[in-house]
Formats: sequence, C-alpha cells, structure tokens
Amino acid sequence: MRRIFFFDLNLVGGGQAAASPLDQFEIVPLIPFHIGNFYFSFTNPSLFMLLTLTFFLLLLYFVTKRGGGNLVPNAWQSLVELLYDFVLNLVKEQIGGGNGKQLFFPCILVTFLFLLFCNLQGMIPYSFTVTSHFLITLSLSFSLFIGITIVGFQRHGLHFFSFLLPAGVPLPLAPFLVLLELISYCFRALSLGIRLFANMMAGHSLVKILSGFAWTMLCMNEIFYFLGALGPLFIVLALTGLELGVAILQAYVFTILICIYLNDAINLH
Repeated sequence: MRRIFFFDLNLVGGGQAAASPLDQFEIVPLIPFHIGNFYFSFTNPSLFMLLTLTFFLLLLYFVTKRGGGNLVPNAWQSLVELLYDFVLNLVKEQIGGGNGKQLFFPCILVTFLFLLFCNLQGMIPYSFTVTSHFLITLSLSFSLFIGITIVGFQRHGLHFFSFLLPAGVPLPLAPFLVLLELISYCFRALSLGIRLFANMMAGHSLVKILSGFAWTMLCMNEIFYFLGALGPLFIVLALTGLELGVAILQAYVFTILICIYLNDAINLH
C-alpha cells in the first residue's frame, strides 16, 4: 500500500504562508469610491502622500511662523535653511543665477523636498514607500518633462527644434540624427521614472528578504542557527544604512537631472 505525501512549497513551519517581499508594495483601497467605470478610491499611497505633504507644510509653518527670523536659529530652522540653500545652489550651478531662471526654483525645491520626504518616510517600519510604484514616479517625471518642453517652446518658439540637430552635422546624416535625438529626448521622462522606482523597490525588497532570513534563523531553537543569524543581521543593519543613503541620493539625482533638462531647454546647445 503506497502512501502519498503532498508538500506545499508556499508553506513554512506552523502552516503559515511565506510572506513575499513584494507584499510591502501592495496597494490597498482604504475608502472605496467609484463613479461609473472610474475608480477613485483613497488608497494607502494616497494616505502616505497626504501625510508627507502634511508633515512638510507643518514643518515650514512652524519654522517660518514660530522660529523664522531668529538671530540664533533652532535645529528645525537650520534644517530648513540647509535644504533651501542646497537646492538654491543646485539651481544656480545647473541653470544659472539670473532672476528669470530662478523662477523655476520653487518648483524644483518642492520636487526635491517631496521626493526626499517620501523616500525617508518609506524607511519607517510598517509605512509605505510611495516612490516604489512606477505609475507614481512616471506621472511625476512626465508632468515635469511636459512642463520643461513647454518652457522650451515659450522661450524659443519653433527654434526649439534645433535642439534635435547638433551644429556642424552633415546634411545626409541630419534625418537620422534628428530621429535619434528625438527618441533620446522622449526617453528622458521614462528614464527618470524608472530610475527612481527601480532603486527604491529593489532596495526595499532586498532589505525585506535579508531581514526575514535573519529573523527566521534567530527564531530557531538550535544555537547553530542563532549564531549563523548574526551575519545576516549585521548585513541587514548595514544595508538599511545604505538604503537610507540611496533614499537621499535618489531625490538628489532626480532633482539634478530636472535642472539639467531645464537648462537644455532654456539654453538649447
């Protein structure tokens, strides 16, 4: 008489399903809302974006209304002034210091601070990383890219198309170079969204995998597994610090690329 054993690879000890590292990116509708075939539910990304915006506005309010203008600035005022000066110097270096060019400074400052706070908020346990979703980062990058293109046409009119043709190109090669430059120009918005989304999603997934592995080994009853978990545990701590640096760096990279693209649209070649 044969005995048949069934094994489910999705189950671990205790009969519980193994958690996927991608579960942290799941979109959960908190307040379902439908209008016909349109879906306008308030989800967890909407909640955390609202929390980020609220924290940002409250920080600026208390700094400017309660602590602004002090001869000896407090810690919060120093932080806001540091961020302000950092983005202002970035705009001056990449675009220029003229008054007309600094009209774009508020948009760049808000973009940098929004991405910075969203990325840092995603490092808090049991929070949600808004910038780990491709649709959110792509919407932001395409919105800014369309705005930069409009600025280019406002400044130069139809002469803005000369951006697609470098100077001194032989006439027979012009159609091919124009096509290549057009494709490259359009892919700028796509690369902006993909870069931010991929770095944040990959980093958080890796931290989740290694932390789950270390926690499983720590929960083992044998001393061998407990000692073996110390290595992955230290790796998780180091990787968390690295991910914190990546969160800050990605906000900076996104902002500096926006400044470079805006400088190209204003100054052409």
